[in-house]
Amino acid sequence: MKTLVVALLLAAAPLLADPAAVGMDPAYLDRIAPRMQQFVDMKSAAGYVTLVARRGQIVHHHAVGTQDIEADRPMREDSIFQIASMTKPITAAGIMILMEEGKLAVTDTVETHLPEFRGLKMAIARDADTVTLGPPPRKITIRDLITHTSGLPGGFPAGLSEIFATRDRTLAEAVAVYSQQPLQFEPGTRWQYSNMGLATLGRIIEVLSGKRYQDFLSERIFGPLGMKDSFFFPAPDRYDRLSAVYSIADGELERADVPVRREGAKYPAPEGGLYSTAADLFRFYQMMLNGGTLSGARILSPGTVELMTQLHTGDITAGFAPGMGFGYGWTVVRNVDGTFRGNSIGTYGHGGAYRTYGFIDPHKQLIGIILFQKQGGGGDLAPEINAFIQMANAAIVN
Repeated sequence: MKTLVVALLLAAAPLLADPAAVGMDPAYLDRIAPRMQQFVDMKSAAGYVTLVARRGQIVHHHAVGTQDIEADRPMREDSIFQIASMTKPITAAGIMILMEEGKLAVTDTVETHLPEFRGLKMAIARDADTVTLGPPPRKITIRDLITHTSGLPGGFPAGLSEIFATRDRTLAEAVAVYSQQPLQFEPGTRWQYSNMGLATLGRIIEVLSGKRYQDFLSERIFGPLGMKDSFFFPAPDRYDRLSAVYSIADGELERADVPVRREGAKYPAPEGGLYSTAADLFRFYQMMLNGGTLSGARILSPGTVELMTQLHTGDITAGFAPGMGFGYGWTVVRNVDGTFRGNSIGTYGHGGAYRTYGFIDPHKQLIGIILFQKQGGGGDLAPEINAFIQMANAAIVN
């Protein structure tokens, strides 16, 4: 039985390339897993999966620790994680597919496709007790949503504040409520991370494609790219690979109140509902790095990939780390302040609420993915994320 388990694990893991063949030092890459094990020993998280690829080849893919402490399941290279906001660039890619088909323009007003947004108001004055609403100077556009500059609130509205946890409404029902929330500022003038804005993009995908959001992504992205372990609602045959979410209390790990299986869920959460693996995310990231294609499957055009990954927020303060801005669904390193972990200017990526993170450095042809499941702990600047990115970059020798 033990031999069978080992065989299955080996079959699930992609073959690793020779690091030296792609200009990386194997000894430096070999330091990543022990460092992640140190974080496990420190009880910073239950376990980690890390992946590094360069020039299209995976050179490091490793799991340490535990994916489910209570069930005594060790972390696996093909363990499945709730990647939370790492979903956002994939939702953005769905929007860009529809743009390439001529079904929308990013300059379209949101109400062009979702009439429930007609008459949207903006907060124009505030005092201690009241908020005065009025019409915004202009209507919000798809571009505003995809760059987080729409002015839509960052969280979820009263009455749906628990929707990310409960997932008990349809996307159409949720966005109908989001459409009634007043804007917090004039569109295009500020950056404010908005889950409602990204969810609205998912609803636009549904309306223009005539398919459920999750089905559209499965048919147009996950299936063609061979992302066999990427989905919004886990099936029972995946349950034994789902990673549990933990938090830290008094220096000890305790299971967080975050559903893992999400049985009976209806809301796909285009802003952060995807489950995936390091190997699947590598395939999506490599497609982007290749200019929109992977293994003969074309998802996007090179021009669209370039459009998505350019800086679109200018000098507006944006992102959750120094020197960052935003493209279409991606954080982008915009200046030297953003190179503090070794990434080049122009590197793009995204993190997730349960401490998952991935980046693509086109200049170095480098991809890095770190997945763990933890509430709290530093966001995109978590010590584990910083350590991993620094070590991945340090392994490059030419």
